[in-house]
Amino acid sequence: MEIPNRSVFRAAEVCELAGVQPYVLRSWESEFPDLGVAKSAGGPRMYRRADVERVLRIKQLILAEGLTLAGARRKLMDEGLVAAPAEAVSDTEVASLIGAEARESLRDVRRGLQWILGVLSGQATTTQEFALSPSEARASSSRRVTLAPTKPAKPPAKPAGKTSRKK
Repeated sequence: MEIPNRSVFRAAEVCELAGVQPYVLRSWESEFPDLGVAKSAGGPRMYRRADVERVLRIKQLILAEGLTLAGARRKLMDEGLVAAPAEAVSDTEVASLIGAEARESLRDVRRGLQWILGVLSGQATTTQEFALSPSEARASSSRRVTLAPTKPAKPPAKPAGKTSRKK
């Protein structure tokens, strides 16, 4: 099997290269915690070239040699193929996998999260309430929304005619 000459791969690409279903790859990740690059919340699972080679070796050990996952782990330890902790994927490697619009959306999300962090830590410059406003989204073809200040909500009105009195 020839692996493309790249440094990082998405989970779907690894599954295609190895000829396994995604659930199989996820189960192997649970058995081999150092398999793949640590993923961020909501982000895609990423794999280094060495991880793809290890996935192919695991497949060979399990399917061709008939080992269990535990047996495959022991064999990989004996062969010295159990990798060191996952290294961080650089921004340029991730940027090569996603488009410009996705990068801009991620920047917007990051700025929003930083603002929220500032509010929660008490470092924000304003204490106004904010709500999503679709006005900018309608003006452009993108699905981007902006934060717009709103007035504080009024307390609910008391029902007319009913009063609670204790006798």
